[in-house]
Order: sequence, then C-alpha cells, then structure tokens
Amino acid sequence: MNLGEIADFLGGRLRGVDAEYAQRVITGVAGMAQATQGYITLYKGNGPLDELLACNADAVLVKEELTGVNKVQVIVDKPALAFGKLLTLFYTKPFSPKGIMNGAYVGDNVCISTNVTVYPGAYIGDGATIGDCTTIHPGVCIGENAEIGRNCTIYPNVTIGKDCRIGDRVIIQPGAVIGADGFGYEFDEGRHFKIPQVGIVVVEDDVEIGANATIDRATSGVTLIGAGTKIDNMVQIAHNVTIGKHSLIIAQTGIAGSSKIGDYVVLAGQVGVADHTTIESATQIGAQAGVMGNVKKGAYMGSPAMPHLQFKRSYLLFKRLPEIHERLQELEKRAFVDKKREE
Repeated sequence: MNLGEIADFLGGRLRGVDAEYAQRVITGVAGMAQATQGYITLYKGNGPLDELLACNADAVLVKEELTGVNKVQVIVDKPALAFGKLLTLFYTKPFSPKGIMNGAYVGDNVCISTNVTVYPGAYIGDGATIGDCTTIHPGVCIGENAEIGRNCTIYPNVTIGKDCRIGDRVIIQPGAVIGADGFGYEFDEGRHFKIPQVGIVVVEDDVEIGANATIDRATSGVTLIGAGTKIDNMVQIAHNVTIGKHSLIIAQTGIAGSSKIGDYVVLAGQVGVADHTTIESATQIGAQAGVMGNVKKGAYMGSPAMPHLQFKRSYLLFKRLPEIHERLQELEKRAFVDKKREE
C-alpha cells in the first residue's frame, strides 16, 4: 500500500520530501522505537522531536506539519486514531469461519450460526445462542440459555453464566467471568446465609471486557453494562450494578452492589465505589479514589473523594504538614517560655 492510498484511506494530506513520495510503498506500522525502513509511525505532537528524527520510518502521522523532519508526513486531524486504523488495516485478519471444530462440546437445542468459529475445548450449554461471525476460543464455558450476538470475540477461558446476554461486536479478553453469583449474604444465628442470585448480566453492543474482569449476576433483575463501555483488566463489578454507555472502567476498579454509573464516566485505576452509589454522567474519578453517595458531574480525587481542585489544595497542605508541625511546636515552646517569664 503506498502513501497516496494511505492518505486517501485516512482522509489526510501528504507533505513529501521527494517527487515520488506518494508512490512510496509502506509495509508496516509501528511506534517510533520499533519502526524501520518501509514503515509509517506516529508522532503525537507532545514531545521533543529527537526520537522521531532518530527513527528509520519512511513516514509519520502528524496533526500539523513539522519542519526539519526528513520523512513523508501524513497530516490528519487525529494522528493516534489514524495510527489505530492503520494497525487494524495492516494486522487484523478478516474473519474466516472454521465452524464448530472437533473437541468442542455443544449441548441440546443450541442455536449457532453456520458462520462461526468454535475451537476445541469450548463448552456451550443447552439452549445457548451464538450469532454470525462470532469466535469462541478454547476453554470458553457458555452456560445454559446464554445469548451471544454477532461479530463477537470470546477469548480463552472466559466463563459466561447461564441466561446472560451478550450483544453484538463484544470482545471479552481471557479469563473474564460474566455472570458469577453476586456476593449476597444475610447474617443469622451466627452464620452467613447465602442469598440465591437468580438475576442475569446484560452486556450491550460494542463493549470490551478485559482479562480476568468479573461481572456478577444480579440477585434478581439485571446487572447492566451499557453500549460502548470499555472495562479494563481485573475490574470487579458487583450484583445489580448499572453502567451507562461509553464509560471507561480502568484496571483494578471495584464497584459495589446496586451502584449506578452514568454515561461517559471515567473511573481511573483502583477506584473504589461503595454500594448504592450514584455517579452522574460525564464524571471523572481519579486513580485510587473512594466514592460513595450521590456524586454530581465533575472531576474528583482522593479517598474519600473530593472535587479535583480541592484535592490538589489539600494535598499541597498535606505535604507541608511536617513543616507546619515543627513550626507549631516551636510556637508552643515560645509561648511556654513567655508565660514562665511573666510568672
């Protein structure tokens, strides 16, 4: 694929270094540290040019034209997005169905499209449904009456519990568990009585769920993951949680039961959300924050979480506490000495 074709594909424009730059063939896409001759790379525009100048790539994706760069520049509005599109174009193979392969277990009354791939070692329970162009990798366990939509990729050792519903174009990374029992108990006569968890999990379209993430089924009703939401590795989502559309839930975040997360919410790494918390849409919660109650739209940090600017002021004060303590002790000593003199 030559650079002229790449520019047309991305809707960008070229800035060349020789007369034949548009015809130059590109054979690969990589970051600056890995790109070699024949490759196109990415410059995000927020750092020095040293690494780019030292890179052997023939071309670079940029937002604005750079001076002093001896590479063909493909100028696009969103270079990082263009880079992702090229990675998809160069390295993602078109879906090629292999059917239900020997060694896969398929239960009774299962509805599976003929245009699927089900690898050996997969288990598909009675009454399950799997849509067109979906891939089920080895070690996947799909429970009774579970539904999986079209164009999904379910990676190895994923568990999808009975009756759970997965939408279209969903990606579930290795080891994730969808539809385990919620953590529901009542204490009675010296022991914890288990409350049956009879609800389901519904994952809407275009969701991605990271490796070893866990989403518990509802006690009754639904644990819901809204369309377009992306969930990172090792996230815990408890029973009866509702997460809106296009939210980002980052690694090691834990969301306790019956919480409601709005649309376009960002929960950074290791955020803790207490049970029955409500977070309004378009809210951003910083890493390791702890939130509870009703959280209005805004940016928050700290544990317990507070508005971002308030946290920054508090943190600056916190760092000065040893100095402030020493000054306070000195003032107390002076006051004590002055009092003795007066006596």
